[in-house]
Amino acid sequence: MRFERRDIISIKDFTRNEIDYILQTSEAIEPLEKSGSDMLHGKMLATLFFEPSTRTRLSFEAAMHRLGGTAIGFAGPEGASVKKGENLADTVRVVENYADTLILRHPLEGAARLAAEFAQIPVINAGSGAEEHPTQALLDLYTILKEKGQIDGLNIALTGDLRYGRTVHSLAYALSLYDVRLHLISPELLRMRREVLDTIRKEIKVTEGTDVSKVLPEIDVLYMTRIQKERFADMAEYAKVKGAYRIDHDMLAGVKDALVIMHPLPRIDEIASDIDTTPHARYFQQVRNGIIVRMALLALILGAAE
Repeated sequence: MRFERRDIISIKDFTRNEIDYILQTSEAIEPLEKSGSDMLHGKMLATLFFEPSTRTRLSFEAAMHRLGGTAIGFAGPEGASVKKGENLADTVRVVENYADTLILRHPLEGAARLAAEFAQIPVINAGSGAEEHPTQALLDLYTILKEKGQIDGLNIALTGDLRYGRTVHSLAYALSLYDVRLHLISPELLRMRREVLDTIRKEIKVTEGTDVSKVLPEIDVLYMTRIQKERFADMAEYAKVKGAYRIDHDMLAGVKDALVIMHPLPRIDEIASDIDTTPHARYFQQVRNGIIVRMALLALILGAAE
C-alpha cells in the first residue's frame, strides 16, 4: 500500500483497505500524541487557509509539532498575496518551495484538486467549499471505531445541513465502504446532494427523513451538524431552516445506553450544553482524535511510517 507523497483530496480516492490501514496506523501512533516523537524532524508543513478555521488548522500544526516537524502558513486571505491578485496556482507554486506538504482550505469547490495539479509536493484538502473534508471523515471513522469497537453493523444518522456540510459528504462516502445503515435527517431544503446520494445508495441501505426523534431509539451514532449560514446566497432561505434541529437531554429518553453523539464543530445551538456531561457526548474526543489521525497521515505521506 503506497501512501508516501500521496495527495489527500477526496475520500473517494481511497479503498476500504487503505482507510482501514490509516485507522490502524492512527491507533499505533496514538501514544506519540502524548509522548511526542522526532520522526518528522526537519520536515515543514505549510497551512494555506483561505477560510476561517480553529480545529483543523491547529490540529494539523499540533500533529506536525508532536512528530518533531515545524509549520508555517496563514489563517486567512488577508495574510496572503491573493489580496494583491495572485491566483491559487501561483500561491501553491511559491509556497511549495518552503515546505514538504501543503494543507489547503479554500471556499471554492475543486480548489484542492487544482492545487494538487500544480504542486510537486503532497496536498491535503482541509475543506474545499461545500464539497469535501476528507481528513475530518477519517477522524470521524476513528472516533466511531474507538467508541464502538467496529464500524460494520452500525446504525448511523447524519443530521442537519446535508447539502452544504462538506464533513457529511466525505463521511457518507467513507461509510458507504462499510456494512452500515445510514439515516439522513435534514430539512427538505438541505437534503443530501444528489451526486452523494446516488453514489452511496449503490453500496449501503440509506433512508431519508426530516424528524430526528423518529430514528433516535434505533441508532448507534448520531452525527449532528450546524446549518452552514455562510454557504447561503439568500438569507431568507437560511432563516427558514435556522435552528431546525436541536438535541437536548430530554430527547435522550429511550435512546440506546451506548449511543454516541458526534459533531464536527463548531456548534451553534444543535446540541444543548446539558448533553456535554452525558456519556453520549464524544465531540470533544473527536478533536483529540483529529490530532492523532493527522499525525498518522503526515507520517504516512512524508515517508516516516510504512
